[in-house]
Amino acid sequence: MHKQITSTQNPLIKEIIQLQEKSRVRKKKELFIIEGYREINLALKGGFQLKSILFCEEIISKNKVDFLIETSKQNIEILEVSLNVYQKIAHRKTTEGIIAITIFKELGLNDLKLKNNPLILIAEAPEKPGNLGALLRTADAANLDAVIIANAKTDLFNPNIIRSSVGCVFTKQIATGTTEEIIAFLHKNNIEIYAAALSNESEIYTAINYKNSSAIVVGTEATGLSDTWLKNASKNIIIPMQGEIDSLNVSVSAAIIIFEAKRQRNYN
Repeated sequence: MHKQITSTQNPLIKEIIQLQEKSRVRKKKELFIIEGYREINLALKGGFQLKSILFCEEIISKNKVDFLIETSKQNIEILEVSLNVYQKIAHRKTTEGIIAITIFKELGLNDLKLKNNPLILIAEAPEKPGNLGALLRTADAANLDAVIIANAKTDLFNPNIIRSSVGCVFTKQIATGTTEEIIAFLHKNNIEIYAAALSNESEIYTAINYKNSSAIVVGTEATGLSDTWLKNASKNIIIPMQGEIDSLNVSVSAAIIIFEAKRQRNYN
């Protein structure tokens, strides 16, 4: 028999709401919330440690939850909650009846384990969770070696980022750092820097050789990349535009360049 929570005033329920809504609380407690069976399963596969799982039997069966716990081989507290409690803490309208309290994982540059000849995506100061989620989904689709976020505007365990990435935030190696720290890391590891930039001096992205260790760097749609990236890039690259506007969505731009690199590498 699992312990049950039927009151929305339960201290744990209040804590979960704070973890969902406040980045400073997540950072202070080094905990975050994952909602959804698939997302939780991906987090477990990605090596994340779960502290607690809350589930609503009116939405998801106990057997399915027990199977998830058994296959995880982790010591996880299991709590059953009533439907009204679950609706209070559920971040998504369409839900699977399961939420996990999860322990932060280190996202330092030195924690990355890169193979020979890596292909990396770097995003500088992404502001919109939807864009960052789409970038992470692209990185997963292309099976990139790592994603690095420069000058992050929010912690990567924001529920909106987890939701928009459909759990891909857990499927790739991810690190954060300042632009200067990341450039130093790339130089130290002999990784070429290809910075996407709307400039007359930029080379067409298809003219670049991505077969060696490469980092593809994208900026925000509003301001692009900072001068520091442009000055330290091996090459500044551009996607030719033939319409009336000169801007693609950042995730679309990244996908175009990434899959050109994958094509050159024979999708290996």
